[in-house]
Amino acid sequence: MSHDTRTVQQLFDLSGKTALVTGGSRGLGLQMAQALGEAGARVVLSSRKAAELEEAAAQLRAQGMAADWIAADCAQDDDIARLGAQSLQRLGRVDILVNNAGASWGAPAEDHPVAAWDKVMNLNIRGYFLLSQYLGKHDMIARRSGCIVNLASIAGLGGNPPQMQTLAYNTSKGAVINFTRALAAEWGRHGIRVNALCPGFFRTKLSSGLIDHIGEADMAGHAPLGRLGGDDDLKGPLLLLASDAGKHITGQYLAVDGGVSIVTAG
Repeated sequence: MSHDTRTVQQLFDLSGKTALVTGGSRGLGLQMAQALGEAGARVVLSSRKAAELEEAAAQLRAQGMAADWIAADCAQDDDIARLGAQSLQRLGRVDILVNNAGASWGAPAEDHPVAAWDKVMNLNIRGYFLLSQYLGKHDMIARRSGCIVNLASIAGLGGNPPQMQTLAYNTSKGAVINFTRALAAEWGRHGIRVNALCPGFFRTKLSSGLIDHIGEADMAGHAPLGRLGGDDDLKGPLLLLASDAGKHITGQYLAVDGGVSIVTAG
C-alpha cells in the first residue's frame, strides 16, 4: 500500500464535512441526516415546518451531532435561493447536498389535476435543479469539489401496480434519474459528483396511507427479500455516495428496495 492509501474507515469518515438535507425533518430525510451526522458531518436540515425541524435537530444534537435547521419551501424560487445563501453563511460551504424534499399525489391519469401535476413536478425536480444550480454556482464549482445525492425512487424506473395511480410522481422521479446523469456529465470536470438513490417502499408519513391501502404483508411479499425498507436501510447506500468511499462513482442510481425493481409482479 502506498503511504497515501486510506483505510475503509477513513474513506467513509465525514469529519469536517458539511451537509444540507432537504425534507430533513422526518422519514427518509431524517434517516439520511442521521447517517451523515453519525459519520461526522455537520448537518443543516431543511423543510417547511420550523417546529418539526427544531425537534429533529434537537434529536440529532442529543446524540452529539452538530445539527442546525433552516425552514424553507423548496417549491418556491425565493426560498430556495435563501436556503442556499443561509446554508453557505452557516456552514461556510456545502460539501454534500441531499435533495430529498418531495411530494406525491394519487389520482387516475385521466383525472389527474393539472395543479397537482405542477405541484409534484415543481418540488420533485424543479426544486432539485434550482438548489443544485445555486450551490454549484455559489460554492461547489469555485471550490472544484462537491457531492450531490438526489432522492429518486423505484417509481422512476418504470410503472406501478395499477392501484397506485401516481403518474406525476413517477414522471418526476424518472426525470430525477436523468437530471442526475446529465448534471454528473456536465459538472464532473468541476470535481462535483452527482448520484441518485431510488428507495422502494419504506414506511414514512408520505407512504403510510398507500402501504395501509395495499397491505404491508402484500407489499413486502412482492420483494425478493420479503420486507419493506427500515430505519437504517438508506444509511449505508447514502454514505457510500456521499463520502470518499464513492469518489469514483458519479451519474449513477442505486435502487434500495429489497429487490422489488428486479422482478415483475406475478
